[in-house]
Amino acid sequence: MPVSFAHRHRSILAALLAALTAGCASTRSSVAPSPAIACAANGAVLPGVEVLLRDSLQLVQGKRVGLLTNHSGRDRQGTSTIDLLHKAPGVRLTALYGPEHGLRGVAAAGEHVASSVDSATGVPIYSLYGDVRAPTGDMLKDVDVLVYDIQDVGARVYTYEWTLALTAAAAKRPVIVLDRPDPIRGDRVEGGVLDTAFRSLVGQFPVALRYGMTVGELMRYLVGTKQVDADIRVVPMCGWRRSMWYDQTGIPRVNPSPNLRSLDAEALYPGTVFFEGVNVTEGRGTDKPFQIVGAPFLTDAGGIARELNGMRLAGVRFDSTTRTIEKGFKWSEQTIPMIEVSVTDRDALRPVDVAVWMLRVIYRRHPNEWQWRQSSIDRLSGGTALRAAVEGGDDAVRALLARWETESADFAAKRQPYLLYR
Repeated sequence: MPVSFAHRHRSILAALLAALTAGCASTRSSVAPSPAIACAANGAVLPGVEVLLRDSLQLVQGKRVGLLTNHSGRDRQGTSTIDLLHKAPGVRLTALYGPEHGLRGVAAAGEHVASSVDSATGVPIYSLYGDVRAPTGDMLKDVDVLVYDIQDVGARVYTYEWTLALTAAAAKRPVIVLDRPDPIRGDRVEGGVLDTAFRSLVGQFPVALRYGMTVGELMRYLVGTKQVDADIRVVPMCGWRRSMWYDQTGIPRVNPSPNLRSLDAEALYPGTVFFEGVNVTEGRGTDKPFQIVGAPFLTDAGGIARELNGMRLAGVRFDSTTRTIEKGFKWSEQTIPMIEVSVTDRDALRPVDVAVWMLRVIYRRHPNEWQWRQSSIDRLSGGTALRAAVEGGDDAVRALLARWETESADFAAKRQPYLLYR
C-alpha cells in the first residue's frame, strides 16, 4: 500500500450547495459542501475523497477518525484513502475497518478475515467480516467520527453497503460517506425488492436488486425512511451524472472484489449472481466470473446458447465454451461445458431478465440434474418466488418478471427524494 501523499492540490472556484436533510428528528442525513461547477478541465469526475480533501476537510480536522475502506478507496492518482487521511493536516487516523475480502480486497468470498495492524501507518485494523459484522464499543473507543470510502457495484447482493449500514447503526457517531459512482448507471432500477424475512449480509433492507443509487444516496434513503437510525453525512462526488457508466467517469478502475474483473461482469452481476444459488457454476475459478456459467451435465451447451439467442434478449449474445475450473471452486478441477454471456449493448441490457431466463432454460432441459442451494438462492433473489417461477414454467417466469418490474418502479419512485445527482 503506497505511503506517499501524491494528491495534487489545486484551487477550485466553488459555490456551496445548501445542506440537505432527511427530514426526521431521530436521524440526520446531510450533504457536505461541494463544488457546484465543473470539476476538472477534462470533465473527469472527482470522487468524494478528493472533494473532502479540497473542499470539506473541516469535517474531520481535529477529530479521531475511524476509516472503513479497502483497496478501492483511493484518489485518481492511486493513493489510498488510508494514506491520504493519515497525512492530512489536523486529522488523527486512529482505527481502520475492513469489509468482506479484507482491507486489501484479496480474501476469497465468504472467507473470514482476522483483525491486525496496518504496517504502513501502525493503525489497528478491525475486521467486520470475521467474528463481528459491526464495530463493538472497544473497536470504537478511540474514534470521534467514522469515514467510509469503498467502491460499490450497484447491486443489493453486495456486502459492502450492508457492512456500512450495520456500522452506521452501531456507531452512535457521525458517519461520513465519501461518495463514489454507481458503476452500472444510477438511473436504472431492476429486480424485485427484498422480503425482509430473507434478510442477510447480501440484503439487509427492502431495496431493489439493482437499486440505482450511489452508496451515499442509499444511506440517505435508509436514514430518511427511518430504516437506519444513524447520523449520515455525505461528501458527494463532483461531476457525476446518473447516466454514466464507470468507464465514462475518468476514475481509474480497480476490481472491487476478486471475482468482478470487468465492467461487463459488473453489468451482468445483478442477474448472474443467482447462479451462486444452484449447482451450475457462476464462473468462479475461471477467467470470466459472472460472464460464464456451466456444469458437467450441460452437454447441450450449444443448444442452450442457440435457444437463448432465439429469445432475442436485449443487449446480450450467448455462446458455448469450455473451461477447466480451478481447485477450490464449484466443479473443482473439472473441464466442463459452459455458456458465455457477451454484452452487446449495455444500455439495453436487463441483467435480471437475462439470468432468470437462463435459469429457466437450463432447468427445463435438466430437471433431474438441477439442484437448488435453497437458502442461498432465496437470500440472493430476496424470497422464494424465483425458485417457484423457474420450476413453474415460462408463463410463471413472465409473471414474476412483470411483478418485479412493478416492484422496482415503485422503489425507484420512493428513492427519488434522496438522490443527490441528476
